[in-house]
Amino acid sequence: MKKWILIVLGLVVVAGVVYVIFGRGASATASEAAQQATALPPVRASNEVVADAVVVPVQSARLSLTTGGLVAEVLSAEGETVQAGQVILRLEAGRQAAAVAQAEAQVRRAESWLEEVKAGARPQEIEAAQAAVEAAQAQLAKVQQGPRSEEIVVAEAALAGAQATLQKLREGPRESELVAARADLANAEAQLRQAQAAYDRIKGSADIQMRPEALLLEQATNAYDAARARLDALQEGPGAADLAAARAQVQQAQAQLDALQAPARSADIAAAQAEIRRAQAQLELLEAGARPENVAAAEADVATANAALEQARVALAETELRAPFGGTVASLDVKEGEQVAPGSPIVLLADLSRWQVETDDLTEVSVVRVHEGDLASVSFDAIPSLELVGRVVRIEAVGENKMGDITYTVILALDQFDERLRWNMTASVIIEPEGTQ
Repeated sequence: MKKWILIVLGLVVVAGVVYVIFGRGASATASEAAQQATALPPVRASNEVVADAVVVPVQSARLSLTTGGLVAEVLSAEGETVQAGQVILRLEAGRQAAAVAQAEAQVRRAESWLEEVKAGARPQEIEAAQAAVEAAQAQLAKVQQGPRSEEIVVAEAALAGAQATLQKLREGPRESELVAARADLANAEAQLRQAQAAYDRIKGSADIQMRPEALLLEQATNAYDAARARLDALQEGPGAADLAAARAQVQQAQAQLDALQAPARSADIAAAQAEIRRAQAQLELLEAGARPENVAAAEADVATANAALEQARVALAETELRAPFGGTVASLDVKEGEQVAPGSPIVLLADLSRWQVETDDLTEVSVVRVHEGDLASVSFDAIPSLELVGRVVRIEAVGENKMGDITYTVILALDQFDERLRWNMTASVIIEPEGTQ
């Protein structure tokens, strides 16, 4: 289209030149004819800029995911209109969802710890610390006052008992104990003979082990052995181990009594006083509440946990492809179950409710005459009857080298919408630079 317009303009110029040349010598009365003829206006080259263009949406984008994975759901189809923020497809996101849940748990834990730090000690803990102070004070008073009389009486009684036990072991058994032990042994022996006789009368029976005579014989035998052991023990007297144990009991009881009767030692008083100071310091620490540095550390833990949670949520959100603006899904190059690579364009989204015209073949010679706001006439090869008014809205600042020419892209907005227009339809643009309109 642009070439045809240039040819027509060239023919007009040539016709004017021929007319001037041949019109001067054709008449014999050139001077008279020149006076009578009407002078032609000078032919000027057109200042219009002509270019080929294509129809494109005002807004479009090739969408991709920043992460890769298997496609779990495709929620839109080609030709479907979507709203801004609407999910077009999702990847499998089990791992990312688990990471979010774990991060949320970490946030709750950090927040709980912060609340605990800020809350300080509970009333029960303060009461326990106060009780520890009182117990330490009571122990110091006890050390300083010495033992009570009843404690000395108990210790003296324990010593006397231990000494009596030792003396009894040293003296050996009394005659009455030996007589009683011999009598017990005789009785046990008589019962054993009686049980043995009863058992001998039935020992030929097949069920002898189930008969009561067998049980009575076993019981009588055990009683006899026990009586014999008691008598032997009494006759033998106490052993060296028994005497040593008894002497140790006496020494322990004596030491306990001596400790009670001795005055308080300075070391014991110092130890009791130190325990009071320790318990008092613990109480004051609980009553003072949380230290500022502990609160700051807990708050930092909460901030760190929230940051980790935000990262996990971002990673989960990256498994969804959402529409950045409302428009139509022009192409969708993926199916459920397919693997998607990070950064690979998979959806072409465009706002097909508004069109603009884009030309990228204006040379550096032509583009210098074009300015934003210039009007243009736009015609379409597929719709010859349609001609719309456009206005230059943007001129790209950087040119591209095409076949040795530096060309620039110019965007024109159309004055009205026509539903017959389609993406990438070819068009011809005649731009009228400012000052020639």
